[in-house]
Amino acid sequence: MQKLVMVGCGYLADIVADAWLKGMLPGYAFTGVYSRTAAKAERLADKINKQGNVCQACTSLEELLALNPDFLVEVASPAAMRELALPVLRNGTSIVTLSIGALADRLFYEEVKKTAADNGARVYIASGATGGFDVLRTATLMGNASAGFLNVKGVKALRRSSFFTPEMETEKKVIFSGTAREAIETFPTGLNVAVAASLATVGPENLQVTMESTPDFTGDRQRVEIKNDQVQAVVDVFSATPEIAAWSVVATLQNIDSPIVF
Repeated sequence: MQKLVMVGCGYLADIVADAWLKGMLPGYAFTGVYSRTAAKAERLADKINKQGNVCQACTSLEELLALNPDFLVEVASPAAMRELALPVLRNGTSIVTLSIGALADRLFYEEVKKTAADNGARVYIASGATGGFDVLRTATLMGNASAGFLNVKGVKALRRSSFFTPEMETEKKVIFSGTAREAIETFPTGLNVAVAASLATVGPENLQVTMESTPDFTGDRQRVEIKNDQVQAVVDVFSATPEIAAWSVVATLQNIDSPIVF
């Protein structure tokens, strides 16, 4: 039985915890959770412990790592991922992360990679609201590849952003165009999937990202296209809610523990 802990105790964390409680992750013992808001960690730990489990609500990352977990699930933020990645990996604990935006920083990415290798740990990038990493990586390995990423959001999701303008209420508008690295700097939590797609393809400096606002559109659409001399592939995913991100964590954990690996 592998020890599992989680950083982040909000909406997505609840979905992962519910999957574990339903027996969908039988190879893991859920031993600890941590949030900067102690009440959130206590609430989630209480939920996990209702079936006679022993999950600790930790008040610090150090306390969480003292449980000697095999895997840490990060469902918090890119800022949290930047803070926790290196100490977690030095602990010999592997990470399953949704906050891939933190890895757009090339120097940090290389440091994470080296620290993981030096300590026998790994970083697993959950697909979040996109997917098709296998075909994206394969097409890139074939050489001479180019890739693009489109994100479509409804105007409701952007009304409080600095990019909002009144005409967005009635017409489509491109509100961002640039590289994946520039995208995550502009939208620190809204375009993690673009960085994931870039790491699977041509890199954060080379993947071209477009964000489009559409009136009366609910949810998120992520469209990744890659081309080389022989292959053209499109991964186009619409999600009405963020739930798919949490379920991608569950799928990743199942894959890690399975004798058959997708």
